[in-house]
Amino acid sequence: MSTIVEQFSAVVWNVINRPSIVDLIDILLLTMIIYEMLLHMRHTRISQTIKGVVILLLATWASDMIGMRTIHALLSWVINAGPVLLIVLFQPEIRRILEELGTNAILDSGMRKQPMSNTDLMIDEMVLALGNMSRRRVGALIVVENKTRLTDVIATGTPVDGKISQPLLENIFEPNTPLHDGAVVVRGERIMSAACLLHLSDTTGVGRDLGTRHRAGLGMSEVSDATVFIVSEETGIISMARGGQLTRHLDEESLKKILHELYDKEEKEPVRLPLNVPRLHLKQRRRDAHDEPQTDKKE
Repeated sequence: MSTIVEQFSAVVWNVINRPSIVDLIDILLLTMIIYEMLLHMRHTRISQTIKGVVILLLATWASDMIGMRTIHALLSWVINAGPVLLIVLFQPEIRRILEELGTNAILDSGMRKQPMSNTDLMIDEMVLALGNMSRRRVGALIVVENKTRLTDVIATGTPVDGKISQPLLENIFEPNTPLHDGAVVVRGERIMSAACLLHLSDTTGVGRDLGTRHRAGLGMSEVSDATVFIVSEETGIISMARGGQLTRHLDEESLKKILHELYDKEEKEPVRLPLNVPRLHLKQRRRDAHDEPQTDKKE
């Protein structure tokens, strides 16, 4: 390890002492790569592990300085095996970072999604479905695919390949039906699959009042750039998971802004959501006479 550090120090010293144009370009590219990696790692478990790696390096250096040979040998072995262990432990996060770097590349500009027809109507249908399920307290989990393809997740469910509509979404999540237990994956303006299986989040900061559905949504947002909408079966609260973060108590306006941000390519300004927005109240479509009126209960 000391040899590697000495060689790296010598290279850095040569670059700083006698810089050339190639060295400056090299430094600039390295800075850009490190910045992009930190930018994509900030909402993943890797960012939480960096602190532990720094502490481990400091402990290895301190044990070498003090002369604790046994501890130093053990820590050196852990550091030497560290890259392989990190790749195994953080394979989903590393894949996500590489996919995001690929989708941000210039070569990917020719592979953008084609604009969809009648986006406003589709968004209204989804918002209406979320509102109806929130009012009736029907649990729902909707994953909206972004740039990262979720083909492996889609394969775990039942193929649907139907256009997004309020009746279809509500029928899928209707209790005691074959497809209600699991997640729906949306690609563009179509529902690709239902009853999909998602990996649960390992985040320890999730509140005890949040169940498996919220953990599954967070887990999906941690390993992809998808946006996940969750309707709580117990409270009817609508939440959104994105980038490993959970935003709760979404209302109609917030839902529409989020969906327009996802589907309208000309949207420039990102959506900034408050942490606590009043509970969703939607103007319901004309229902049959036997349908119960909307009520508002305190959480």
